[in-house]
Amino acid sequence: MPRSVRLMLYVLLILAGAVIAATLAMHQAQRHALEDDAEQSRDRLALYANTLQTLIERYRALPAVLALDPQLRAALAGPVSADTTQALNLKLEQINGAAQSSTLELLDRNGLAVGASNWRLPSSYVGHNYGFRPYFTQTRATGVGRFYAVGVTSGIPGYFLSNAVRDEAGQFIGAMVVKLEFPDLEHTWAQNDDLLLVSDAKGIVFIANQPGWRYRALRALTDQDRAELASTRQYDKQPLTPLSQEPLRTFGENSHLSRVDAPNEQADFLWQSMLLPTEGWTLHLLRKPQTASEDVRNAGLAAAGIWLTLVFLGLFLYQRWRLGRVRQRSREELERLVEERTRDLQTAQDGLVQSTKLAALGQMSAALAHEINQPLTAQRMQLATLRLLLEHGRVDDAHKAMSLLDQQLTRMAALTGHLKTFARKSPSGLRERLDLATVVDQALLLLDARIREERVSCVLDLTRPAWVRGDAIRLEQVLINLMRNALDAMGDKPLKRLEIRIDATGEHWCLSVIDSGGGIAHEHLANVFDPFFTTKPVGDGLGLGLAVSFAIVHELGGRLSAENVNNGARFFFCLTQAPEADAPC
Repeated sequence: MPRSVRLMLYVLLILAGAVIAATLAMHQAQRHALEDDAEQSRDRLALYANTLQTLIERYRALPAVLALDPQLRAALAGPVSADTTQALNLKLEQINGAAQSSTLELLDRNGLAVGASNWRLPSSYVGHNYGFRPYFTQTRATGVGRFYAVGVTSGIPGYFLSNAVRDEAGQFIGAMVVKLEFPDLEHTWAQNDDLLLVSDAKGIVFIANQPGWRYRALRALTDQDRAELASTRQYDKQPLTPLSQEPLRTFGENSHLSRVDAPNEQADFLWQSMLLPTEGWTLHLLRKPQTASEDVRNAGLAAAGIWLTLVFLGLFLYQRWRLGRVRQRSREELERLVEERTRDLQTAQDGLVQSTKLAALGQMSAALAHEINQPLTAQRMQLATLRLLLEHGRVDDAHKAMSLLDQQLTRMAALTGHLKTFARKSPSGLRERLDLATVVDQALLLLDARIREERVSCVLDLTRPAWVRGDAIRLEQVLINLMRNALDAMGDKPLKRLEIRIDATGEHWCLSVIDSGGGIAHEHLANVFDPFFTTKPVGDGLGLGLAVSFAIVHELGGRLSAENVNNGARFFFCLTQAPEADAPC
């Protein structure tokens, strides 16, 4: 084989190796980019799930509280007259407006709506029987119910939360139902580029932030599924078209890249799912893969540079080896051929100089790619947020995001762990052994910023440990509510003093929250724990905080009380002490 042909073959092999190395590196970089994107999607999905859960939790206690209303219970105790129905309609309409829920309705023991907040509309629930709805049968059987469905009367979908209404003997006499609709949530989600879907236990999408995705079936429906949907009329006349998807790559549990027959096109999506066990739903986040072209290109260049560096280094070493063999020849032969070898050495020297240049260039390329790759990755995420703000013309918000980024990160790092715990829904009937002083610490952590901002003098007199049995999350909810009320009461006072005490009283630990907010009017003391009672201006509260706190403490075996002391108010409750012998070693 001629030398020129061999040289051409070597050059082609070197170039082919560089192309292969670059291709493999780019493929790996693209995979890492997809994995990073999937990880970011998991974090964003958790935020969306928290938003949805928070919206539902805001109203979960409302039907339970209303079920205790004497007027509603009295109305269901006997035959409901037209005057009674009108009175119920007006009351439910007023409460619905204050609570900002979608609709409130009161059902009798047979599921007949005897009162509703939408009584003025043509789609009024009054006079319609909803005994076939699962939320009613659940409520009659267990005391509570929940069910998402399209309204058979209004045609508007919503989430129905219900609670049993019982007479003095504890017998079921009806159900209080609140309907939640999610148009504002879907509109808010639609402002982002993310595609968000919520599906039920049968895999049917019933919430979507983009048109054409709602009422699509993520899996094949069985005959039993269709029979249940027909009997409950959950989605009424919706066609429930299947949504075809083909998994392409899996990144972890509930995380994969899929090819989806979207409403208007076939596209690849990063599909992330999260189960919402409380509701029996699944939240899905679909994002089109981001093309990290710059990172992929840098990875390819770096790989090609490293390959060329290794090749030229090998050639250099090979040349050195050849020169070593030449030097081992006899001096006589070297002397005879010195002139010829001098020319050869000069040529070789020129080649080595060029090889050294290329090797150094390859090393610098690899080092430069390594040095800029990591900061670019972090900066791309920050600039993406700023780019979105600038694209929408929100220049001031972009400046604020840049100036507040460092301040917020420090604060969020300290609070993230506890906020997750605080947001979760506690298991029903939880009776764990806990230290009341620790509950105070956690509550103060969440309110620390407001206490410092309003320059409140905080006095703590806590006995440690103060062991009781209860639910730390719910007790913390009670304490935060009491502390926020105290801070509200001291808002316009020159002296702002907040005192929190834990004292032993017999076999109980008593926790007190004392403020200097001027106290509670004597005529209001007997009503502060009544549902919807509030002395705050309209719009500042529903008057449910103390009622819910009272119910939580009562369920844990205590009693929440209020009294005036000095120039302020004292809210306190006592819980039975847990035995010291149970303390962990």
